[in-house]
Amino acid sequence: MLPAQREKQILEGAVSFFSEVGFSGQTRELSRRLGITQPLLYRYFSSKQALIDRIYDHIFLQRWKTEWAAQIHNQDLPLRDRLIEFYRQYSAASYQPEWIRIYIFAGLANTGLNQRYLDLIEHELLNALCIELRRYCGHAGIDAAVTAEEMEFAWSLHGGLFYFAVRHYIFGAVTHVDFMANTTLVIDNFLVGVKTTYPKLLVKLPKPAKKQKH
Repeated sequence: MLPAQREKQILEGAVSFFSEVGFSGQTRELSRRLGITQPLLYRYFSSKQALIDRIYDHIFLQRWKTEWAAQIHNQDLPLRDRLIEFYRQYSAASYQPEWIRIYIFAGLANTGLNQRYLDLIEHELLNALCIELRRYCGHAGIDAAVTAEEMEFAWSLHGGLFYFAVRHYIFGAVTHVDFMANTTLVIDNFLVGVKTTYPKLLVKLPKPAKKQKH
């Protein structure tokens, strides 16, 4: 087997293995399942942590689209349409059995993968969402830093939709409602509440400077 093929075999086998048994699983058992020796595995990945880091890149970063934040900011479309389209793309890329199980197991094992991904979510996506919620509510202070209260408000939407996938892939719940049909209802309900609730989170923001008349 060519080196690139062997590396791919180990990586894909590791994703399947750790999504099944968690990150307490041993590389010795992984090697046995792959039909290779443990020293051969370590020729491609110098340590278990190096393999875990590569799984993070393979499972999370390679499915991430850098244009998502720009799509959320695209004011040519209503915010409702932007959010529905974003979650259609995001769920297709992320809410899959191995992705969900790897994410949960990584958190339980304190591998550090989750914090890196949560930081990515907040910095790239939820920050953009909060700015657009300010626009949606007619608030002019879009340049001020997003507050902790705003970020938690945005998590209420993102986390709720994530839990739909957790119920299905972790708890084995039978979901009789199509994900995107439910997501559309959730977003509609969320945006109705935004008009009432979100302005309360913005009262402490600094007032935008008035433009000087010349």
